[in-house]
Amino acid sequence: MKIALISLGIVIVSLLMIEGSLRLFFGLGKRPLYIADDDIGYLLAPNQNVRRLGKLTKINQYSMRSEDIEKSPANDTIRLFFIGDSIVNGCWWTDQNETIAALVKEEIEKKSSQTIEVLNASANSWGPRNQLAYLKRFGTFNSQVIFLIINTDDLFATKPTPLRVGKDIYYPDKQPILAIKEILDKVFYRDPKIPGMDEIVGEKGDRVGFNLEAIENMKAIATKNKSQFMMALTPLKREMNPEPRDYEKVARKRLEDWVQTNNVPFIDCLPIFAKQKNIDDLYRDHIHLSPLGNQLVSQKISDLIHK
Repeated sequence: MKIALISLGIVIVSLLMIEGSLRLFFGLGKRPLYIADDDIGYLLAPNQNVRRLGKLTKINQYSMRSEDIEKSPANDTIRLFFIGDSIVNGCWWTDQNETIAALVKEEIEKKSSQTIEVLNASANSWGPRNQLAYLKRFGTFNSQVIFLIINTDDLFATKPTPLRVGKDIYYPDKQPILAIKEILDKVFYRDPKIPGMDEIVGEKGDRVGFNLEAIENMKAIATKNKSQFMMALTPLKREMNPEPRDYEKVARKRLEDWVQTNNVPFIDCLPIFAKQKNIDDLYRDHIHLSPLGNQLVSQKISDLIHK
């Protein structure tokens, strides 16, 4: 009996030490949370401050990955409003000061004597219709520039849905009981069968057309609020090995035609990336950019805005 109690005590102490280490050194057990929204689909919950693996994620009162802001900028401030998906957001593995928006601010401040403020309205897997719904809800915050950054997959994005929130571990709405449980959940993760998701994923009709219409409506909101609307398109890594698939070429051509017709300042990152010596260095995976990729995109964007 005594040996059993000692063994149990050793196990409990060991688990407590592992739990404490995971929280203290890795930041596990506290993760960015989401809230469901019938119109936008989902947003990062407002007023969060999370540090994981040394990387800070701060979410302000408007569910932006930005510092808290006033509704309108000060008179001597240029406000740049970035909107996008996980590439713009940076996810938990990108520090707050290393997102594309933050790097653009840093680049422009080198060339300008004016005060620059950047807003970062973004979330994982947002498509143009999520982004449009966000703009309709919150407005442009009197920003001089609205900069939409999408990737090729976003042209095929489905309509907004809140169904994943709280059911998929990548869209949590509450903190795990233990950091250890968070690891176990990921190790044994299985794609959940969420009622209604098959219909969303299998959305019928002209998805590219639906998303181009959403982009056009975003531009209209920017114009109505006297903001300059600009865009950038980042490619999937496989699009340069050797080239985009036929359906992607068609979608890209439709976007390019719309951009030209509407005189939208636009950066297509595919030819820019393709010129780099080692494309792998620009990516973390098949879609998300590495720090080097973020720097390259932010440099091109800051040059465009500065002009």
